[in-house]
Amino acid sequence: MNNHTAARANLQRAQRILEEAQLLCERGAWNLVVRRSQEVVELALKAALWWAGVDVPRLHDVGAVLRQQSHRFPASFAGHIPRLASISRSLSAERERSFYGDEVLNLPPEELYFEHDARDALERAGFVLEVCRHLIDEQS
Repeated sequence: MNNHTAARANLQRAQRILEEAQLLCERGAWNLVVRRSQEVVELALKAALWWAGVDVPRLHDVGAVLRQQSHRFPASFAGHIPRLASISRSLSAERERSFYGDEVLNLPPEELYFEHDARDALERAGFVLEVCRHLIDEQS
């Protein structure tokens, strides 16, 4: 499997997970929407890194790697890297809490998130997926 094939496969997985997150949003599972949105961002950004020929680390937040490797991307994508890295960092910070809750406060994840959180996470995940899709589909 070459880098571009791996990138496209990751984008397809990210798209399926985004669709799942949208269904979860309709059902009011706000914490799970945040969790799935983080997964979309992670997979989409890793797809972009594969496309660029970067050895993708086994990290949930690849924003720093994206910034370090920005020279490997066309300007149309590189201009989005600060926002992409910020989204990756912020959603990665919510990855564990959105699934396991807050152990310090002894709150389950269902009590930590609201509809606004879910819709915001979905919007950011959709943006990341679209930017990465454009990179891979238009530049390949």
